[in-house]
Amino acid sequence: MAEDEPAAAARSSAAPRWGPQHAGARRLAQLYSPVAGIITADFASGMVHWGADTWGSVDIPVIGKAFIRPFREHHIDPTAITRHDFIETNGDNCLITIIPLAFMLHKFLSQTPEYIHETYAWECFMFALAIFVTMTNQIHKWSHSYFGLPLWVTVLQDLHIILPRNHHRIHHVAPHETYFCITTGWLNYPLDRIGFWRKMENIIEALTGQKPRTDDLQWAWKMQ
Repeated sequence: MAEDEPAAAARSSAAPRWGPQHAGARRLAQLYSPVAGIITADFASGMVHWGADTWGSVDIPVIGKAFIRPFREHHIDPTAITRHDFIETNGDNCLITIIPLAFMLHKFLSQTPEYIHETYAWECFMFALAIFVTMTNQIHKWSHSYFGLPLWVTVLQDLHIILPRNHHRIHHVAPHETYFCITTGWLNYPLDRIGFWRKMENIIEALTGQKPRTDDLQWAWKMQ
């Protein structure tokens, strides 16, 4: 028994106390990676929304009419989105996520259980990110719908698991300069508190000379 003690001590010292190979770290990653995916989707929705609301013009070739103009019109008629069908509402986001989701399914069906276990936390992160990116426009549409929503949707809104209606109203107060995250809205308050969007706008204005929301304000005046 005495001869085995050094070997046991060596094995114990070789085992990682913490880090990506530690069992506890892996367990935490599996638990929290879906939440991280949802938060990333919320932040991505905010970045896209902020960029389209704040910069650019409807007169830019191709992307002006196809991408920026719907954001301008949304501030004039916020409930127009509720009249869009499922494909019009969700088609663009589905095109972004369908390939990563299909690749994920392929790996799940073709890889070994050992490989799936090894990459499980990452796949949970990517799956949650892809699903919530896919659903972002639908969730945004629900936040403008005040009649006829299924009970489970209103429960998710009331629990702030998805973007609540009252929460999103804050963004629609002119000049539309805050609360850009439209997937869950979880990041809106902390980003507003640290002045994230204002700091980003100040940096871009200092570098380019462009003032934020100039085109959005001109579009609003034009529509009056």
